[in-house]
Amino acid sequence: MINIYRTDDRIIREIEKIESGCWIKLTDPTLEECGDISEKFDIDIADIRAALDDEESSRMSLEDDYTLILVDIPTAEVRNNRHTYTTIPLGIIVREDVIITVCSEETAVLRTFIDQRVREFSTKKQMRFTYQILYNACMVYQSLLRTIDRKRTEIEERIDQDTEDVDLVDLHELESNLVYFATSLRANGVVLDRLTRYGRLKLYEEDQELLEDVIIENRQAIEMTQIYRDIINGTRELLSTVINNRLNNAMKYLAAITIVMSIPTIISGLWGMNVSGEWMPLSTAPHGFTIICIITVLICVIAMIILHKRKML
Repeated sequence: MINIYRTDDRIIREIEKIESGCWIKLTDPTLEECGDISEKFDIDIADIRAALDDEESSRMSLEDDYTLILVDIPTAEVRNNRHTYTTIPLGIIVREDVIITVCSEETAVLRTFIDQRVREFSTKKQMRFTYQILYNACMVYQSLLRTIDRKRTEIEERIDQDTEDVDLVDLHELESNLVYFATSLRANGVVLDRLTRYGRLKLYEEDQELLEDVIIENRQAIEMTQIYRDIINGTRELLSTVINNRLNNAMKYLAAITIVMSIPTIISGLWGMNVSGEWMPLSTAPHGFTIICIITVLICVIAMIILHKRKML
């Protein structure tokens, strides 16, 4: 799908035809749509479709008439029947007259501009617009990182209550999200460093400050990712220890019950052996059965007291 936008007097509006200073937004474009844009602006179709490959890595390419900037941005997905996050490529093609973005799906990184939630945004200032997109991507990363940490906190708060094995799986999914984020953020950082070294790209003073802000926010997102990974790793170890400790307590309790229940079994087995009654104690006593039962109960109570002192019951 192709959408064309242009800002006039700081107000963005969708237009029907391509004009100078417009923003061409390609969302999961077809091969024909990519071919039309490639032919109209003399852009290699492989560069246009690069962002549609989920395995494409972040990179930057300087061509004769345009510059290709490929970065990874966060997105939500359903994995293992769970709402999780991953990263997808976003292609930004900068020309002197237009800017083209290519993504395989609708993303909040670009939706923010369409909803006019970015100040001093203009499609006519291509490089500044590019840096604003990168800055917004860093903000989305940080927002999702905080969401991941809140989910980890919810699991941690349940440790003393109804912790289950599924919480370990949830923590693993959260850690997987952070792995995707960390890999993509480091690759984006390499692209940002290259942007600072190319003099061909026009950098006004305000644009330079914005690029520095983008680099700072990207580094902060990397640090947040590493911190949250360490915290999740500690939470997972704590959760695993708690589950194992509960299992050990259950096994210890069952072992104590087995010991207590074995006492009546042993006594009844001895008194039930097929031998002469004259050699069996209390066999001829009027209340022999009652006496044996009382003795058995007393021995069981004594065993329970001993096990309780040893904290097995």
